[in-house]
Amino acid sequence: MAYVPGVALLAALAVGCSAGSDGSATDADSKPGGPTVTTAPPGKYRTLPAPCRAVPASTLKDLLPGVAELPRQQQEKALRGSPTITYDTDRKVGCSWKADAPDSSRNLSIDFERVVSYDPLVSDDDRARSLYVKKENAAELPGGTTPGTAPEKGAPTSAGGREKGQEKETGKAGDGKGSADPSPSASDSASTSSGTSSGTSSDTSSDTPGTPGGSNEDLRPRVVDGLGDAAFLDDLLTRAGSTAQHRTVSVVFRTSNVIVTVRYNEQPALVTKVPDSKELQDKAQALARKLAEVISE
Repeated sequence: MAYVPGVALLAALAVGCSAGSDGSATDADSKPGGPTVTTAPPGKYRTLPAPCRAVPASTLKDLLPGVAELPRQQQEKALRGSPTITYDTDRKVGCSWKADAPDSSRNLSIDFERVVSYDPLVSDDDRARSLYVKKENAAELPGGTTPGTAPEKGAPTSAGGREKGQEKETGKAGDGKGSADPSPSASDSASTSSGTSSGTSSDTSSDTPGTPGGSNEDLRPRVVDGLGDAAFLDDLLTRAGSTAQHRTVSVVFRTSNVIVTVRYNEQPALVTKVPDSKELQDKAQALARKLAEVISE
């Protein structure tokens, strides 16, 4: 009986400590916590299609006329394409094809880029949208950029847009005929308006693609409607030295967090021939729309 009070005392102390601990935990839990961070949603696409199998053989034969003239083995090799070397095939893949015909050589390349944002506050879609806008601004489309987007700092924003290589282009688009000398009236008009005497007209022909007010104004580099979430087309005609004129048509579009680029170009065998702008643009756009379907499958 002498030890009972001591046991009771120990029991009371244990209960007191337990009660004190519970009270502290309750006080800590009742304190307001830090701000809640909402993570941006991931992009719609987690994988990319196999690029060298994304274009049907029938489409490739149409885009690359020279392929049909090759022997069977060489034709199969040409249609397989060459995969683009990338260091992360989960993020970026591509493929290219080339074919030479007696009258011209054509090249085709496609690239798929899956955009991933490493900022928890920025969604993959928003990051892809930002990258796409940079590409569109870099193209310096005539008339400015897509509504609601601001051009890159220092980028030209003239209403006429840039004339990429158009000073090297002669003759009507797609007629395959160059004009070595401008007409007298065009030369006189150019001399009167600009005072230049370079031996060629300083004004671009009204039939030249990309000329505001010309008959082929709809072939200018431009925003493309109805393709992905946003798209644009670029058309560049260049000449290197005395070689034939080389035209490259690019179609770039974004769908959710994936950006796709199609490049299609032609270099005629004859120096005097101008690649057909309309044909290249129509075929590049048609392929881009097929690739948009491939991605969504």
